[in-house]
Amino acid sequence: MSNTRRKIDLYVLSLALLFVFFIIITAKLPECPFLIGDQTSWLTLAELNPIAIISFLFLAYCLYAYKKFDFDLKGATDIPFEVKKIEGINYEHLTFLATYVVPLISFDFGSGRHMIVLGLLLIVMGVIYIKTDLFYQNPSLALLGFHIYRADGSFKTGDRDGIILVSRSRIKAGQKISYIKLDERIYYVKGGSV
Repeated sequence: MSNTRRKIDLYVLSLALLFVFFIIITAKLPECPFLIGDQTSWLTLAELNPIAIISFLFLAYCLYAYKKFDFDLKGATDIPFEVKKIEGINYEHLTFLATYVVPLISFDFGSGRHMIVLGLLLIVMGVIYIKTDLFYQNPSLALLGFHIYRADGSFKTGDRDGIILVSRSRIKAGQKISYIKLDERIYYVKGGSV
């Protein structure tokens, strides 16, 4: 269950830029003077900005998901493995952004039907990304300095080919890497030595 929760959190985190775009596109200021201490001013602001408020709440959840992910990564790791072959695949961040996030900002935010379709589309995309283990294609992690690699590794239990490594640091062939298993073929790796 915790792996599924981590995948969901990483998917929601991947949409952080989308939520920022939604806030920018939909935020409206009230026409009457806004008084910080006046409850009516706050209610008027909320009525004008339901999508921006929901997007802001999801953005806050993205921050929580990142902090939780970062905390989990500081936990215990398995026995290090040696990287035999490695290839950088950072372009996959851009593929997710260009293919899925950017087109979603063209929805009509004034139409209830379009908002329902947008919500359903985000849910379906999430289910597909989680079921197909593509949750690591995360433009938010790229902005935070993470790298994605496809590698072959020599583990204590045997060799594994075509595994996906997510790392804050650059990795080279021949390095011994500590890791945390995120999925059957996806690992978060921490530092290492040559």
